[in-house]
Amino acid sequence: MAHDLIPPDVRARLKGLVLVSRCATGGHGLGLHASRSRGAGLEFAQYRAYERGDELRQIDWKLYARSDKFFVREAERESPLALWILVDGSASMAQRLGATKALAACLAELAIAGGDRFGMMALSEDGLALVPPGTGARQRDRLLLALHAFDAVGGFPAEATLAPLWERIGQRDLVVMLSDWFDPAVTAAATKLAAAGREVLAIQLLTPEERDFPFDGGHRFRDPETGEELLADAPALRAGYLQRFGEARSALHAELEAAGVRHVDYVLDQPLDAPLKALFG
Repeated sequence: MAHDLIPPDVRARLKGLVLVSRCATGGHGLGLHASRSRGAGLEFAQYRAYERGDELRQIDWKLYARSDKFFVREAERESPLALWILVDGSASMAQRLGATKALAACLAELAIAGGDRFGMMALSEDGLALVPPGTGARQRDRLLLALHAFDAVGGFPAEATLAPLWERIGQRDLVVMLSDWFDPAVTAAATKLAAAGREVLAIQLLTPEERDFPFDGGHRFRDPETGEELLADAPALRAGYLQRFGEARSALHAELEAAGVRHVDYVLDQPLDAPLKALFG
């Protein structure tokens, strides 16, 4: 399923990127997130039944000789980073949902490459689709299944619905939020997480049409979340729209910077890995 979301050329370029927080590089932050996770470490933890996707080198062949069954040795190791991928699932994200899912899959690949734990919360009006943190290929499969089932509908969740963000995201976890950032509630959630000591990175996904407003003639513009419509002559709107859109982006950037949230813009006609390269290159 990962191959459905990540183009081969992008997958190849991901090998040059590493998930590193400011905490890890000695910048502003609280230090590395130390957590215990199951993997191919040095300290033996337990056996479990072999599952498809497990590495053959983890199979205990002596135990197989005695039991005629495949068991995998799991060990505990220190995972230096816990990544949470937060996905805005409001209706305005429908135009960029494919890119959002692909970026989430890319982030999972970076976490796997670094041996880090990763989880996801997809945030929509219907509630939170949660993939608890885990490691490895099986965890990637869980995340991809959740992504394939996820759709963009309604508005951004009410604040009360966001309680799992504060309950589950550890104080030293790294959070990457994928959104168009059009709803002030998204910014409020990000700045609240940052104020509570979480390191938050923001990727704003925009369409080329939102950036350039290339429309000609009469158009009906519709807000996908409120249903409000505007019938107008596009060329007459262009200059005012571009000015207000630029001002809104500048205001968003200033608010995120004031909260200590690193941010990057991503327009859908750019390479998929461009925002990841800007953050982790």
